[in-house]
Amino acid sequence: MEQQNAFLGTDEQPIVTPTSDEKTLAILSHILTIVVWLFAPLVIYLIKKDESKFVAEHAKESLNFQITVTLACIVLFITIIGIFLLWIVGIIALILVIVATIKANDGKLYRYPFTLRLIK
Repeated sequence: MEQQNAFLGTDEQPIVTPTSDEKTLAILSHILTIVVWLFAPLVIYLIKKDESKFVAEHAKESLNFQITVTLACIVLFITIIGIFLLWIVGIIALILVIVATIKANDGKLYRYPFTLRLIK
């Protein structure tokens, strides 16, 4: 059962209930992006992609979101007016990372809104 919310993304229950270790790694794949950007979800994805579908989905989604935010920031930085809007992108990204972290803690699969799905 998928819950729709255009502004905060979507979530759904996974087929298999995740363990507490899987939830912890899923949480880390989102929250660590505040400190180490793309590297945390990339490392978690590469290490756990064959072991846990739940962790792999969260890490992949986090990685796609961080790539999308980076591309948006580059485009805004190129435009003169866009430079003044970078802080808005940062605040929205922070809010969505917190929402994703909460969903991972609840054991749900989460999909960020407005995200390019480059890594499948």
